[in-house]
Amino acid sequence: MTETHATAPVFPPGRYGRRRSPRRTPRWLPAVLALAVAGAGVLLAVRLYAQYGDPTYQVTTTRVGEVTDRGVTVEFTVVVPPGGSAVCIVRARAYAGQEVGSARVPVTAPPGERLASRSYQLATTERAYLAEAVRCGPAG
Repeated sequence: MTETHATAPVFPPGRYGRRRSPRRTPRWLPAVLALAVAGAGVLLAVRLYAQYGDPTYQVTTTRVGEVTDRGVTVEFTVVVPPGGSAVCIVRARAYAGQEVGSARVPVTAPPGERLASRSYQLATTERAYLAEAVRCGPAG
């Protein structure tokens, strides 16, 4: 039995086109890509926090009442900065899940207090099954 050793193939000159030596990836490229991905992640986190996660404005739906074919009453409380105000999004959904009413409702706390309460009559296009104050943010 003979032993064979693996060697790099040798091609006849001028045949099979020009051979290129393998290109090496620059050392700085993975670091630049990692920084770009990290930067994009930070920007996404900041945007999502600004849109959904401001803990200064905490909203709680306290009661839903007077449901009719054309509207629903929603009562809610909001924790705001002392004596501050907020704008809250109130929405209603039908039994099938589609949104049948939505409004931006301004809420202001009494001077020196952090808790603001509000009752709002939301107009709907059909009978609401669910009504809630979704989120609140700074007024303005």
